[in-house]
Amino acid sequence: MKKPNDNPADPFKKALAEATKVMADDTDLTVTYSVDPAGISGDSVRLPQISRRMSREEVLMARGTADALALRHKYHDTGTHTKYAPPGQMARELYEAMETARCEAVGARTMPGTASNIDVKIDAEARRRGFDQITDASEAPLPEAAGYLIRHLATGRDLPEGAANVMSLWRDFIEAEAGGTLENLEDTLADQSAFARFARQIIDDLGYGDQLGDDPDAEDDEDDEAEESTEEQEEPDSSGEQDDSPDDADADPEQSQDDQQDQSQAQVSMDEMADEDAGEETELPEGEAPTEPPAPPPVSEADPGYVVYTTRFDEEVNAQDLAEPAELERLRAYLDQQLEPLKGAVSRLANKLQRRLQAQQNRSWEFDREEGILDAGRLARVVANPTTPLSFKIEKDTEFRDTVVTLLLDNSGSMRGRPISIAAICADVLARTLERCAVKVEILGFTTRAWKGGQSRETWLNEGRPQLPGRLNDLRHIIYKSADAPMRRTRTNLGLMMKEGLLKENIDGEALEWAHRRMVNRREARKILMVISDGAPVDDSTLSVNPANYLEKHLRDVIAMVERRRQVELLAIGIGHDVTRYYERAVTITDVEQLAGAMTEQLAALFDSDPRARARIMGIRKAG
Repeated sequence: MKKPNDNPADPFKKALAEATKVMADDTDLTVTYSVDPAGISGDSVRLPQISRRMSREEVLMARGTADALALRHKYHDTGTHTKYAPPGQMARELYEAMETARCEAVGARTMPGTASNIDVKIDAEARRRGFDQITDASEAPLPEAAGYLIRHLATGRDLPEGAANVMSLWRDFIEAEAGGTLENLEDTLADQSAFARFARQIIDDLGYGDQLGDDPDAEDDEDDEAEESTEEQEEPDSSGEQDDSPDDADADPEQSQDDQQDQSQAQVSMDEMADEDAGEETELPEGEAPTEPPAPPPVSEADPGYVVYTTRFDEEVNAQDLAEPAELERLRAYLDQQLEPLKGAVSRLANKLQRRLQAQQNRSWEFDREEGILDAGRLARVVANPTTPLSFKIEKDTEFRDTVVTLLLDNSGSMRGRPISIAAICADVLARTLERCAVKVEILGFTTRAWKGGQSRETWLNEGRPQLPGRLNDLRHIIYKSADAPMRRTRTNLGLMMKEGLLKENIDGEALEWAHRRMVNRREARKILMVISDGAPVDDSTLSVNPANYLEKHLRDVIAMVERRRQVELLAIGIGHDVTRYYERAVTITDVEQLAGAMTEQLAALFDSDPRARARIMGIRKAG
């Protein structure tokens, strides 16, 4: 018998969740319904909420969204996607749009029923964004048009009105520039790696080749060649003796890169190495032992082999020193105006976090006491058995450890626009919320002072371009708010993130190590570090003259050090970028609009006293 309070939408939601798992070919998939934007993160799918009315629009939108996300989960490999993803903003948007279209097109071929459902979703999104009203190509987003065209060519289906309008505005241009490449669509659709190379070629054809970065396949070939070269050099000489002749060493210009990367050799000049090979020794007065200058401390605690060409031009700077007070006020006002519609939602989430923290700080009960407040919840025992004594409870204060939270924000160029705006306003609201709960908050940002290397690169060029110079750019680490400064005094500093020209390259490993050093020196009993980023470390100047994984390896080493020492609790949120492959505690969001919810949920989960509840809320899975 149906109960009056039963939600009539529950049977449909349950059925849709099961169908989504089957379509995604993953029975462990978690399906939830939320008013937050739909998306997929790891093994969790979030679908649009369905009200008790179950309107036709709600049902169709939920089905279309579920099908699209299930197909993405089934046919999309994050590792392959990340390998070929270009660093430039427009190139990345084109790449993402075409990959989404590929997943949906492959699904439409194997499961034709999904095509009409996804059409409903595409139509709703196109109408919401006003695509049906656009009359000029300059107003239509090229990435969306490219994605629509791929889907149309792959399935042969007509697109909904708004999507078809955007595609038609750009179609002639795309086919004129990339028509030859588009002919290979059929051959690449089912193979994600082949399609990724196909998409990169399309991006190049459309004139955005400068945003593609290095060729991932070429890097793989270089790695294979380097491994083969290393194996050949490690083979013992047939005579059983090692030839240390300097002439033979000079005859092979392609020495092992591993030897070149060794820190000790990197700090000895080529002339000194030649002198040592020739056996030249400096005569010392009798009775005196040779003395060597102490080796300089390593740049990185996490990886002593990590090299920085020069730190002369790096800076750690307070936000107020990078702009005049009047400019900071103007930028802050612009930030507030831009995100006015978002403030209500963020504030509600912050209030929810505050209630959870205050409940843990102030309210705990001891039960089965002989005196205190009567425990009404246990009166049923007395009614059932009058000989049972009354039970009382006593409220007590719980121990809430002194805590500091650091928010480390990626200030790279790819965060420009809405991502950096939302990150700034979320940091602002969360800082004020945590302050009300006696939790200190520090807000830091990281970028570089220049594109393409700055003064560090100029110095390297003037000094003859030594091989494998290490990190080759000028760091800029920004303190928006120190942990001991009240938010009311530093509020305007966050407006600096809106400053034109501030956001450049991102060298995550050194930024994370810097934030970690700041935290471990603090006196608080508990330290939490949250990193918010939208991509892997990228600095063109450094990566052009070092191994392709140079910055990424250092980031992994720093994360391993922080997580191994356990002085700081580390978690990360990736915006459109899978950070779970780096961090043990991490969540990836597909839409920047989800950032506020992700930040509050992650912080709330860390303060949850039940470790199982923490893991469930955070969606944490142990690596390995």
